[in-house]
Amino acid sequence: MYDVVVVGGGHNGLVAAAYLAKAGLRVCVCEAREVVGGAAVSERPFGPDYTVTSLSYVVSLLPPALVRDLRLDRHGYHVYPQGPYFAPRADGGHLRLPDDPARRRAEIERFSSKDAAAYERWDSWMGELGRILAPLLDQIPPKLGSRRPADLLRQAALLCTLRRVDVRSAVDVTRILTDSIADLVEDHFDSDAMRGLLSVSGVIGTWAGPRSAGTAYVMLHHHVGETTWGFPRGGMGGVTRALAAAARGFGAEIRTSAPVARVDVRAGRATGVTLESGEALTAGTVITTAHPKISFLRLVDRRDLPADFVADIERWRTRSGTVKINLAVDRLPEFRGVSGLDPEAHGGTIVLAESLDDIEGAYQDAVAGRAAALPFADICIPSVFDDSLAPEGHHVVSMFTQWVPHTWHAEQPTAELDAYADRVIARMEAVAPGFTSSILHRQVIGPYDMEHEYHLIGGNIFHGELTPGQMFHARPAAGYADLRTPIRGLYQAGSATHGGGGVTGVPGRNVVAQVLADRRRRR
Repeated sequence: MYDVVVVGGGHNGLVAAAYLAKAGLRVCVCEAREVVGGAAVSERPFGPDYTVTSLSYVVSLLPPALVRDLRLDRHGYHVYPQGPYFAPRADGGHLRLPDDPARRRAEIERFSSKDAAAYERWDSWMGELGRILAPLLDQIPPKLGSRRPADLLRQAALLCTLRRVDVRSAVDVTRILTDSIADLVEDHFDSDAMRGLLSVSGVIGTWAGPRSAGTAYVMLHHHVGETTWGFPRGGMGGVTRALAAAARGFGAEIRTSAPVARVDVRAGRATGVTLESGEALTAGTVITTAHPKISFLRLVDRRDLPADFVADIERWRTRSGTVKINLAVDRLPEFRGVSGLDPEAHGGTIVLAESLDDIEGAYQDAVAGRAAALPFADICIPSVFDDSLAPEGHHVVSMFTQWVPHTWHAEQPTAELDAYADRVIARMEAVAPGFTSSILHRQVIGPYDMEHEYHLIGGNIFHGELTPGQMFHARPAAGYADLRTPIRGLYQAGSATHGGGGVTGVPGRNVVAQVLADRRRRR
């Protein structure tokens, strides 16, 4: 018997377990895979010499306060700051966005003087909008539209949270929530280089092209909160290993290879879970961090849920067309115009996207049912900083790419997926001659693998698309964005809840506040 059973040992489940155990509760985490981590996991597909971050590849949105609360530094948590954007081009040139304002302006001026001046205003504007919306990240959404007194008080508190919003920023926030990323960047910038580079943040991990409405918010999502982009030592698994060690240190039990068959419900209340092995774990509180289509359409009997809630979950959009390519190479890529090891190029985010139209074309290919002819890629080489990932002189390369048809989550054509990966690598070869011959090992993870191996339904890394209709009070169902569910004692805290989308840990932390508050009320 436990006080709390957590379904899923991804980062949110581990965060919740650590905080609850720290509060003195008896907690058990049940993870279906043989390792904890979910999509934030380090694995060794190429043997013991190379460690790759299979899916999630950078840490950025994990709150510093959470790191301090759980004392993650005592468990090996260390982040190497990531370098700036570096966008090599097929003509031999490249665009850099270094941190130093004077150097950054000079870099952009090589493409457009107007863009160089505009970027300073853009950066300041994004920062201000991020600061306005940042307090919402920590807030459990109120039930907008409810007229119950307690809910009305929470709605009033929301207005207080947004007190920094003035007339101008109210319009700006509305534009961010409704515009496409193309609308924004085309308003501010002239050059293909800047438009292409900046539009990537609006579509990363998303089933939407840069001209699709709502993609402007996806870009802003990366600016909300105290964001410090970096590579955790040991890969992204270093984050979740530290979280697991912290949870165990506070007294939580973590079981791997322990898939949950069902959430047990009696008289409208969760009473625990039954594992696929047949073992029953009794608990007064169950927290599921699994994808909502798994949690509520597989693990819970639909007869225990209201029909409108089930309908919301069935309609939950979780499409994707992303493909992750992990490589082991025997040398760093040699970009034209870059001499030797350059931390700002090799240690930053390498973007293969020469124009906004290129990115839109790749999406339209996938919409038409074929893998992109010219995929774009977001590339990192974490071994530039972290020597634990590869032998001396060798490196691991992480390529997050888009798009293939979203239907590939159900059945993946292997030959077409391999051909798509070949095109991504050919695009890298065009800007870094000799790159193809440096490859020792290759791993290609498509939507089918993401769904069936890592339990990301549809291959969507956010557990659900980041569109205005699936954000804040609508994430993931009307009336249940407060991390509760229609079943008493059953809570949700996966990436499909508010604060999710990226390795934030916010849903895991927020659900603890809700669980403890409800326990106090019951007492």
